[in-house]
Amino acid sequence: MSEAIAKPRSKSLQRRDAKLALKASQRYKRMQQREAAPKLTGKQRVLNWLLHIIMGLMVIYCLVPLLWVFFSATKTNEGMFSSFGLWFDDKNVFWQNVQETLAYQHGTYARWLLNTVMYAVVAGFGATIIATLAGYAIATMRFPGRNSLLAITLAFMSIPATVISVPLFLMYSKIGLVGTPWAVIIPQLATPFGLYLMIIYAQTSVPTSLLEAAKLDGANSWTIFWKVAFPLLSPGFVTVLLFTLVGVWNNYFLPLIMLSDTNDYPMTVGLNMWLKMGAEGTADGQIPNNYIVTGCLIAVAPLIIAFMFLQKYWQSGLSAGAVKQ
Repeated sequence: MSEAIAKPRSKSLQRRDAKLALKASQRYKRMQQREAAPKLTGKQRVLNWLLHIIMGLMVIYCLVPLLWVFFSATKTNEGMFSSFGLWFDDKNVFWQNVQETLAYQHGTYARWLLNTVMYAVVAGFGATIIATLAGYAIATMRFPGRNSLLAITLAFMSIPATVISVPLFLMYSKIGLVGTPWAVIIPQLATPFGLYLMIIYAQTSVPTSLLEAAKLDGANSWTIFWKVAFPLLSPGFVTVLLFTLVGVWNNYFLPLIMLSDTNDYPMTVGLNMWLKMGAEGTADGQIPNNYIVTGCLIAVAPLIIAFMFLQKYWQSGLSAGAVKQ
């Protein structure tokens, strides 16, 4: 039996194996040629390097201020001016800065932080829910004035929010809302960009046949939205929610003109007031710069955490509407 196993293969079988191996090799080379990226010309190569350099400069432009804030928040007020800005000082007092910033002036910053969270949660979630309901209705239902609503939405997307802030102030002053948190929350419940994004996302992500099948099964419009459409709209919902939260969290001009009581300020207005008081001084002396920098870091941290944990949802929400299913 061992001799039969060791017996060499016939020449015809060897020629057949050689032909099969040659064909497989040629097929593999053709696949590699098809999958290989096209060679860049000299002009394209220069443009490619130029784009990478510009992108690298933009990354540095965004990261350097954030790194400076992070390293400065670990230093004392004197250490901020005696050490290199983009590295730690000999003495790390980060947690001490956080505690003293939150407790400074009887917890004023902690009050501003809670106000900002309240504005962001109420206005952010409210605006996202309204945009989702309206976007779904415009995308899936046919009613008089539908095209006019689309045109108005596109028109309002081109109007900066600061342009309508003064007219809103004059209107709210007549009905007694100026000086109250509602003067900050109500205007931000309308988000034209979020509405337009949800319209596009609903048109591409919610099949009409699925809605018709749910109607045939006896489901009403409210049940169809929450049980059938909303799970499909959840990536778009998270995307709009993140953009809205960031917009409300970073809003400065609207609360600046609407609010007069410092106890109602969000962090944006409060930190700017601290910055002016730190430069000009007050009756109690100048506000330490390390408190201001630490407050800026605390203000940025929640947004970074939110984007890190919800990144996969908002990325899919941005890309899903790009290709029509």
